[in-house]
Amino acid sequence: MIKEELQKYAEEHSSPESEVLFRLNRETHLKTVHPRMLSGHLQGKFLEMISCMIRPKQILEIGTFTGYSAICLSKGLTLDGCIHTIEKNPELQHIAMNAFQKAGIENQINYYSGDAMDLIPKINENFNLVFIDADKENYLNYYHLVFDKLNPGAFILADNALWSGKVIEEASPADKDTVGLLDFNDFVQQDARVENLLLPFRDGIMMVRKL
Repeated sequence: MIKEELQKYAEEHSSPESEVLFRLNRETHLKTVHPRMLSGHLQGKFLEMISCMIRPKQILEIGTFTGYSAICLSKGLTLDGCIHTIEKNPELQHIAMNAFQKAGIENQINYYSGDAMDLIPKINENFNLVFIDADKENYLNYYHLVFDKLNPGAFILADNALWSGKVIEEASPADKDTVGLLDFNDFVQQDARVENLLLPFRDGIMMVRKL
């Protein structure tokens, strides 16, 4: 979203990744097909900061990938807090669980392997923070599934809300990801139960607070 030089400057003037995150970043780039799905340094630090401000007891993450974002989100957990994280791709579980162990948070993680549409209704918790970073066509479905599980004042952070600028172009009906994000963004904007801020940060983060 910004010039490469400014991106580099921002990274140089932000607290660095931990050693665990640095190594996970490298491992993800070496072992996965789509490493750009990783939250990465700046977004990871943003997630950490938000979590530390909220001090959530229960976090729901939809889309674990290799575990980078979950480790960042864990920084703000209360001592008795827990992250419930869902990943559809079973091939990624080993990388994520290994990273959680290295970060010392394995006892604060409930890892679910499978379809989030099926799993979310089975998680009987109320959440202070939800991070959505999974299949884009289901963003609005995830929103509906989690909304009643949110405590008043809880936050949803939805990644890729600007989708490389495709949200301001004419979307083909066959482009289910872009259509899904447009539907999600428009619904949130009209939802009187929340207030929201669409941040032009990285690939866009829709920040939603339940009133």
